[in-house]
Amino acid sequence: MVTTNAGSAAASPGIASLRPGMVWIPGGAFRMGSEDFYPEERPMWEVRVDGFWIDRHPVTNRQFARFVAATGYVTVAEQPLDPAFYPGAPAENLVAGSMVFTPTSGPVDLRNAANWWAWTPGADWRHPRGPGSALDGLDEHPVVQVALADAEAYCAWIGAVLPTEVEWELAARGGLDGAVFAWGSEERPDGQFMANTWQGHFPWYNTEEDGFAYTSPVGSYPGNGYGLLDVAGNVWEWTTDWYTARRIGAGQACCTPDPRDGGERETSGNPQHARFRFPRKVVKGGSHLCAPSYCYRYRPAARQPQDINTGMSHLGFRCVVRIQ
Repeated sequence: MVTTNAGSAAASPGIASLRPGMVWIPGGAFRMGSEDFYPEERPMWEVRVDGFWIDRHPVTNRQFARFVAATGYVTVAEQPLDPAFYPGAPAENLVAGSMVFTPTSGPVDLRNAANWWAWTPGADWRHPRGPGSALDGLDEHPVVQVALADAEAYCAWIGAVLPTEVEWELAARGGLDGAVFAWGSEERPDGQFMANTWQGHFPWYNTEEDGFAYTSPVGSYPGNGYGLLDVAGNVWEWTTDWYTARRIGAGQACCTPDPRDGGERETSGNPQHARFRFPRKVVKGGSHLCAPSYCYRYRPAARQPQDINTGMSHLGFRCVVRIQ
């Protein structure tokens, strides 16, 4: 068993009025990871976590707008790219922007995400799908197009931090140790959609049976056992852990046996992009773009790497407070 130091399990949920909008997650042991889906989710092992507070839902556009109004904060996507990170890039390409999803016109090679993701000048949290988009009617949707530094700045402003991967996963499980989903082991109990995901053929045809083509207002689906909203689908969420693929080779021990260490920055980059080697953090929860045929990751055990220097149109966050 591995023990993390996320706070004091002796803290009382009775002080919830001190943490408006947050939910108390009691400490305890649970089985982290999964042996049944993607290799990076392995191995499953027992972890003990101390209690902590976590946002009931991802930070919304309304909440982030208050932060920006109070502080004058300028997000990473609103600043020109640093040429030091993009050696050889033409100056005219080093403009402010972010990554935007665009459905394709038909089936494409699912091994190449560049078929549906594009760097888009003018995309930022106020213009989540590019310069022609806006936040009209999206106040209660999760804020997106936030890089790691943006999420950390917001959390610091409210006196919080981003969760570790193990904290996020414990909270997302809602007390259901070992269940496939945050609500149990059946994806659609009694035919009910439990999360904002992709239906149809990714990335070109979404039937929108769940009612949403893009993000949805937080709380559009039932909460988990702790009352947390949107821990599956809608938007991926940042954690503090550097990404390491937890693969187990024949006769080898797991490369990251202790989730407390959070991985290493130097080894978190994508080896397939050795020219840039941007550090990557673990993101959790899946998004509205997840489909069983491509990204069956709207599950607590699922994890994915994310470059720290950019936001995306399906990436948000929530904060935690640890009681010392």
